[in-house]
Amino acid sequence: MKRAILLSAFLLSQFGTSQLLKTNGQKIVNDKGENIQLRGLGLGGWMLQEGYMLKTADFAGPQYKIKEKIAELIGEDGMNEFYKAYLKNGITKQDIDFLKKVGFNSIRLPMHYNLYTLPIEKEPKKGQNTWLEEGFKMTDDLLKWCADNKMYLILDLHAAPGGQGNDANISDNDKTKPSLWESEENQNKTIALWKKLAERYKDEPWIGGYDLINEPNINFTGKNPNGTDEMSNAPLWKLQKDITEAIRTVDKKHIIIIEGNGWGNNYNGLTPLWDNNMAFSFHKYWNYTDDATIKFALDLREKHNIPIWLGETGENSNVWFTELIQLLDKHNIGYAFWPMKKIDNIAGITNVKITPEYQKLLDYWQNGGEKPSREFARKALMQIADNYKFSNVEIKNDVIDAMFRQTNDASTKPFKNLQAPGKIFATDYDLGRIGSAYLDKDYVNLWVSDPEKRSEWNSGNQLRNDGVDIYKTKNNQYYIGKTESGEWLQYTINAKADKAYTFDINYACNNAAKIRIEDASGKQLSTVSLASTGGNENWKTVSVKGISLKKGNNKIRIYFENDGVNLNYFEVK
Repeated sequence: MKRAILLSAFLLSQFGTSQLLKTNGQKIVNDKGENIQLRGLGLGGWMLQEGYMLKTADFAGPQYKIKEKIAELIGEDGMNEFYKAYLKNGITKQDIDFLKKVGFNSIRLPMHYNLYTLPIEKEPKKGQNTWLEEGFKMTDDLLKWCADNKMYLILDLHAAPGGQGNDANISDNDKTKPSLWESEENQNKTIALWKKLAERYKDEPWIGGYDLINEPNINFTGKNPNGTDEMSNAPLWKLQKDITEAIRTVDKKHIIIIEGNGWGNNYNGLTPLWDNNMAFSFHKYWNYTDDATIKFALDLREKHNIPIWLGETGENSNVWFTELIQLLDKHNIGYAFWPMKKIDNIAGITNVKITPEYQKLLDYWQNGGEKPSREFARKALMQIADNYKFSNVEIKNDVIDAMFRQTNDASTKPFKNLQAPGKIFATDYDLGRIGSAYLDKDYVNLWVSDPEKRSEWNSGNQLRNDGVDIYKTKNNQYYIGKTESGEWLQYTINAKADKAYTFDINYACNNAAKIRIEDASGKQLSTVSLASTGGNENWKTVSVKGISLKKGNNKIRIYFENDGVNLNYFEVK
């Protein structure tokens, strides 16, 4: 018995349930002193919607405007019914279990304050804080799902009372009302909300930290409306210091995460640090993935000897994801990618499928015309809410492969189990890094670093998130398009026998062209002349005989020798 008790005590000391994070110099560590690199995902679009996530950006960017559009069609009660279903389905235990399974160890929760407390103009008594159970209950549930999976939950105030900047979409800022910076009441409510959160979660070891204000973007004294040229940022540092002091009256344990102006990256005028358990957050979008682009953050870490965390990034190609994570791993920087769910999403780990009925609502909102009936609109919206369930989203395995396996593994893997004989769709090329599984000349969006390098990478914005351009036909089938001379695609094909096969290649092009077929070693198997089909979706089939495949797996590459060849499929006979 004594031995059993000692063994139990040893196991508890080694694998105890408490894994509370804290800072240690430039590292984030757990309570055993072990370095923790936060590999996370931000739950953008759940508590707070931005127009681009619901495809309403052209006519309704901030959430309050989206709600107005919905209420216009189905009334206030119908709008509330939609949001109830949307919030219920948006994130569930299944989602968090899945994120753990694929390799994430943390979650960033972008919170909208109005799920936790009333706006100042709706408070029954001026200066009062009415607390709403909905947001706290959602957070409690999410924390439990994270704890069950031993994942850290970082609380992020994404929409602060009044809105924290001039980029209205990201904070649901209604500019007809006082902003966070124009209203002492809004600032007091922000401080009180953080104190309330800290009281509730002060003893929770799987709370990873408190991200005080997401992406402030405001010109206190400068000319740039988003605060990128601010030199002092005095109101920003004062408010974050006041929030910290309120938190520390009830919670001495959890990490405080602060963000600079100009969407999180302008740390000019930073006052002496006011807490000994603090980290800096920076955000990174649409620029290069080299040391130079994060030098300001590395210098900040070195100067103040505290950790840095890439609190938000994403919305780019798989190539960019892989290279960025390699950069962050090199410098021991944690991260949270953005977002998890949005409609017609190729650049995230899941996609919410659009419906023809919802598209009809979008068309009406955008262009006017005949107003959809209330019942039609209600059903269309409730179907979209249903599509947000984890069981209904499309898992983007190519994005997951790029974020995890490809960061340290240069090999290629089959995207699907391709058989010979069999029909092989052009879009089923292998998983792997650029230059290993495919080659495309336009594969990343770098417009912040270089305005001439703004790119959709996948110009068709369909199916996969590499540089390969994928389009949808009129019959809702996918094909490879916008090909350029020198680009290629690799396919892993499992052949049933050693023999010579015939490839029936289904293609379209406006001008005569050539492709060649090689194996992965560079051995040429065939050169194929393609006659013009007279249009990008006028499909023809050409047969190529004598392609030798060995029994088992064969890696076959199709090279484009001219621009403008569209490839639909090839059938191996």
